[in-house]
Amino acid sequence: MLYDDIQEAVAYIRSRTDFQARYGIILGTGLGKLTEEIEVEQDIPYRGIPHFPESTVRSHRSRLYLGFFHGLPVAALAGRFHYYEGYSMQQVTFPVRVLRMLGVERLVISNAAGSVNPDIRPGHLVFVRDHINLHAENPLRGRNDERLGPRFPDMLRAYDRRLNARALEVAAAHGIPAHEGVYLGLQGPNLETPAEYRMAHILGADLVGMSTIPEVIAACHMDLPVFVVSVATNACYPIEAIQPTTVEEVIQVAQAAEPRMRLVVREVLKMAADA
Repeated sequence: MLYDDIQEAVAYIRSRTDFQARYGIILGTGLGKLTEEIEVEQDIPYRGIPHFPESTVRSHRSRLYLGFFHGLPVAALAGRFHYYEGYSMQQVTFPVRVLRMLGVERLVISNAAGSVNPDIRPGHLVFVRDHINLHAENPLRGRNDERLGPRFPDMLRAYDRRLNARALEVAAAHGIPAHEGVYLGLQGPNLETPAEYRMAHILGADLVGMSTIPEVIAACHMDLPVFVVSVATNACYPIEAIQPTTVEEVIQVAQAAEPRMRLVVREVLKMAADA
């Protein structure tokens, strides 16, 4: 059962370290180098953790880092999983559940996404305030285990708007172009067609991506507050602005934005710790 698998993974990590993290960070595209700012107490490859998959995506290192990020105790997942890699939604969200069972109190998620809002340009940061879930599967599908969370978790406050407000303040103080926005999730791995980008814009999305939403759903299921920061890597609206996009170009834009993302995450977590 899922609960037993989670406990087995937690037990393995606990056998390697007694470090207690308060904050979890999923280092998606754009935050990979944040580990350079962590005073690492323990570094565990995913392949050693029971029931953990390994990321097949370039730039995802498939390691769990536990240590202090500017004095704050964190557990950082260097590499995430996607449904398009062939994993089930339970596998995609398994690390989130493990972090919660390890005692993590708040989760920070980063990602790279296409912008369907003409005011959000490549390199801009977006703090997600809501989402539209168009994934083909849901991580809560199947028999519910009340030890993990309720059958019908409420999603009204899935995203921490108070931390978003702080992030916007930090961004403004440092001259960083930033917005709040709505993230629309699709299965991938192909990028969207012009008609699909138009659809996302009409539906009220600001960003389109292939991750994050399953992790947010699992976090809400386990009553784990979430802060999500995206970097817009390519313009997808208006339609005439769309250019052919490669993964190398996406990574390049995300890496250029990474110092700004790290600064915001640092200040947001400091605020969370002081609350």
